[in-house]
Amino acid sequence: MRRPRSAFLGFTQYCGQTRDGRFIVKHKTEGKRLTRKLTALRQDAWRLMRESLTTQHEWFAAVLRGHYGYYGGPHNHPALNAFYREVRRTWMRCLRRRSQKRRRMGWSEFETLTARFYDNLTCARRSGRDTALSRDDMIRQD
Repeated sequence: MRRPRSAFLGFTQYCGQTRDGRFIVKHKTEGKRLTRKLTALRQDAWRLMRESLTTQHEWFAAVLRGHYGYYGGPHNHPALNAFYREVRRTWMRCLRRRSQKRRRMGWSEFETLTARFYDNLTCARRSGRDTALSRDDMIRQD
């Protein structure tokens, strides 16, 4: 039997079970909203491509904080993690396009270049309570 689903305020509600088997209504990011936000993010990132790394980092961090603030909640970790990975991928693509010499930049070079920003980046995710994730926690979740 197919589980009933409904969309409301950017979330898809669906039926699930708790760990001890009780019924629960779970929420996850609506697929259309996630796709629309990522498309807009890529267009805005393209416009910011020539800005300094600090300016780009501040903008991407603000986007992540806003997304986590609205969509962060129990049972939505896969969608939040997917959004985080796409933001990092978009940023790396923009940095690759800045120069013809750096076309071959891989993930290790990207990590080296942006490592100074992750130390002071904390992403608030609501999972019943607010928590701050360190850089190591974010990397483990990838």
